[in-house]
Amino acid sequence: MNGDRSSDVLKVTVMARSKLSLPLAIVAVLHVLLAGLVYAEPEMDPYKILGVTKRASQAEIKKVYKRLAKEWHPDKNKDPGAEDMFIKITKSYEILSNEEKRANYDRYGQMDDTQPYGNAHYGHRHDSFYFDESFFNFPFNSKNHRDFADSKYTLHFNQYVNDVVPDSYKRPYLIKITSDWCFSCIHIEPVWKEVVQEMESLGVGVGVVDVGYERRLANHLGAHRTPSILGVINGKVTFFHYAVAKEHLRQFVEDLLPQRLVERVTDKNDLQFLNSWHELNKPHVLLFDQVPAVPLLYKLAAFAYKDYLQFGYVDQGLSETANLQKQFNINTYAPTMLVFKENIDKPADIIQAKGMKKQIIDEFMSNNKFLLAPRLVNQKLFDELCPVKQFHRRRKYCVLLITGDEEIFSFGNQAFLSFASANTREVVRFAYVYQRLQQPLCDILTQNKDTVQSQPQVVILERRNAAGKAFFKPVTAWNGSEEDKQCLQEELERLQKDPSILIHDAMLPELNNEFASMFVIRWIYASYDYLSEVTDDILHNNWREMMPLLSLIFSALFILFGTVVIQAFSDSSDDKQTKPKAKDGTKAENGSSGSSSTSSRPPKKNFVEVTELTDITYLSNLVKLRPGHMNIVLVLTDASKNILLSKFAKEVYSFTGSLTLHFSFLNLDKHSEWMNTLLEYTQDAMQIDADDDEGANRKMDYTGYVLALNGHKKYLCLFKPVYTGEDLDSKSSEDEGAASCGRSRSSSRDDHPPRKSNRARSISTLQIHHKLDRLGLWMERLMEGTLPRYYIPAWPGLDKITPNK
Repeated sequence: MNGDRSSDVLKVTVMARSKLSLPLAIVAVLHVLLAGLVYAEPEMDPYKILGVTKRASQAEIKKVYKRLAKEWHPDKNKDPGAEDMFIKITKSYEILSNEEKRANYDRYGQMDDTQPYGNAHYGHRHDSFYFDESFFNFPFNSKNHRDFADSKYTLHFNQYVNDVVPDSYKRPYLIKITSDWCFSCIHIEPVWKEVVQEMESLGVGVGVVDVGYERRLANHLGAHRTPSILGVINGKVTFFHYAVAKEHLRQFVEDLLPQRLVERVTDKNDLQFLNSWHELNKPHVLLFDQVPAVPLLYKLAAFAYKDYLQFGYVDQGLSETANLQKQFNINTYAPTMLVFKENIDKPADIIQAKGMKKQIIDEFMSNNKFLLAPRLVNQKLFDELCPVKQFHRRRKYCVLLITGDEEIFSFGNQAFLSFASANTREVVRFAYVYQRLQQPLCDILTQNKDTVQSQPQVVILERRNAAGKAFFKPVTAWNGSEEDKQCLQEELERLQKDPSILIHDAMLPELNNEFASMFVIRWIYASYDYLSEVTDDILHNNWREMMPLLSLIFSALFILFGTVVIQAFSDSSDDKQTKPKAKDGTKAENGSSGSSSTSSRPPKKNFVEVTELTDITYLSNLVKLRPGHMNIVLVLTDASKNILLSKFAKEVYSFTGSLTLHFSFLNLDKHSEWMNTLLEYTQDAMQIDADDDEGANRKMDYTGYVLALNGHKKYLCLFKPVYTGEDLDSKSSEDEGAASCGRSRSSSRDDHPPRKSNRARSISTLQIHHKLDRLGLWMERLMEGTLPRYYIPAWPGLDKITPNK
């Protein structure tokens, strides 16, 4: 009994203790969570303290730090908060100068490394029952058990859009698409880690997208399977299609870069390369190295600074570069980098090291981004050379030479460059501008109201805000003399003591982009790169991503085939389509069954446009007539012109709705020789009755003939007049003759020989009018394509004019 009681007492005591410990445990957990939140909140923003952007290079950060450290050092600055500010500046520089700490702050907002990266989101928290995942060798990782290396590079949609895409215009990104339940992902991890370590040291951006948590970003990138690896450059996504190996990934990153970043320089083209500084308005960089291929680190630097510098590479192993190495006294045992500005005989700066690091190259490039006196060619360069004033101690003054690009100004321009080369003041920048190309800016600074170019002049200006307000002072007219240099020197010394000497103020206009004409060349290069990418995607059967483009291509081909190919190679397809519509309209127009037939398509004009076929219009109206088009030519004389044209217009009016028919007339008094030559190819149509000796000997009268000429296929159809008089329906044989194209009219002549002889001697006005009575029926058969065709080897010339007799 006592034992049972003692055990009951023990149970109660344990329960009481557990009840008491539960609130304490809850309080402790809340305390830990709140402490973690408080710790996670950043105390300050190092970027704001130093006044730099997140894309600032190490060289820029270092330069800003030196200036701020001098300004806020407690020994020099007596401000009460100077010591605290100096500590913040030092701490900020310590964070941003270390790539690992800087990346840690950019991703998680941590100012120190006392806690692991991504503690708030991806910390390694284990339950009481812990199993080593490597023991089972399965990648079934939860979000909190994800690989620590991947968590450092995890991308979110907003981060990709706001940070990665803009940054991809300065450096390429390598992104891995993965998921927690991806069996294949584990096999590429060793290679991925090795490549990431190498690429990040070279300056390549790295990212990881988990499909399970960032499906939106994965769809945006077009990644529909895991694992996938892709590259992003200039905002454009390119997929990696090869076996995951270190060499392949390295080559993939290199292929992402544009192909024309670095020019190969030898003894033959070195002067051409270095002398282009004036045309391109950029310093030129030369790298001397022993390896035959351009180093990837150098290519990446060239891509990052492509807007500021022109890059060349000299292979020291080639005999064609021996003179260059001797000229600049290059050490063959270590890579050497030279930068040339206006003086191509002597480098402006040089670095030499066996193992060049990215930080050293960035600092070298950043310090040599501009020429000693560059030309203002666009607004972006103006903003960087002459930045807007921020604080009193950060003032920048711009000494601007307004000149011309003619030969007479070369001496003064060279003297200004010489003066700028001797400048040692950090607060003064020198530049020049061509008045002809930047007329609005020059008119304001020189206070010149007319657009006539004045003589060169030097102006000192200080920009006050981004809207364009600036203070300036025209210093002196400039011809490069010693007096001009002395005057400018005195004004700069006065400016250093008294900035108020800039007495004029104005709103400066935005500069013209002088390199805008190079847009076409850049567009051609971009199109070539895009076509190369499309070809690569097609070869690797990346159909899901290519489907929109393929759909667009096939749609364009279908439209092209339907509108151009069929029209060019069809044989009178347009004529056949208008056949059913032609019959109904003719009866309504002429009021008789024997009148012309027409299409039901309404005419586009209320008149018939008939042009004369002459040696001037011969090419356009016949020889170079488009495929499928025909010219209907009426043959007439000066005497019958008015009557026949009126009748012709009435007969063909119903057919003017067809876009493939053109109407002309040929004056027989001028071009009878052309008519005789043409009709030599239609002998079976022009044969005359053998028993009609008189008709055989006399000259043929072609008045009232109509020719349907197909200039492209070189054939004609012929209409011959029918002499019906007032009796239009007298003989059925005449209807057959009127509708024929080149068939014999002997039956018609046998039935009426006396009447034909009388008309041959004297043709009355009424008879001339009736020559075109059957033209409508003939036009209908022409549109049906049932008329005989007479092919012509070559169209005879129309340049000969028949002399009047």
